[in-house]
Amino acid sequence: MIYAVLCYASEDAVAAWSKEKDDEVIANLVAIQKRYAQAGRLGPVARLLPTTAATTLRKTGNETLILDGPFAETKEQLLGFYTIDCANLDEAVAFARELSEANPASGSYEIRPVGLLNPVAPTL
Repeated sequence: MIYAVLCYASEDAVAAWSKEKDDEVIANLVAIQKRYAQAGRLGPVARLLPTTAATTLRKTGNETLILDGPFAETKEQLLGFYTIDCANLDEAVAFARELSEANPASGSYEIRPVGLLNPVAPTL
């Protein structure tokens, strides 16, 4: 089963990190990613640019609006995501736990099974 691990945290808190702190956190996360990639279980990983760079298409009835930035005002923002091939939810939770332990930011990791509609490659 392919799982998406969605990373949520305060964008302002993460943006306040020094370059050194950010580099340290990324290095810790990359170390985790390498183990899963070498096992052939890690799919695409992305760190999203700030919400100030976002555009939202919002459909209400027959009207479609294009809005600058995110649509919802929240304390935490979606900062990035992982895709990972796991035998079950317990394995996906263990992966997210490792990420959480390597990342000092307060926040959450949403773990969601992925239904592939049009896979780019036959396997991760």
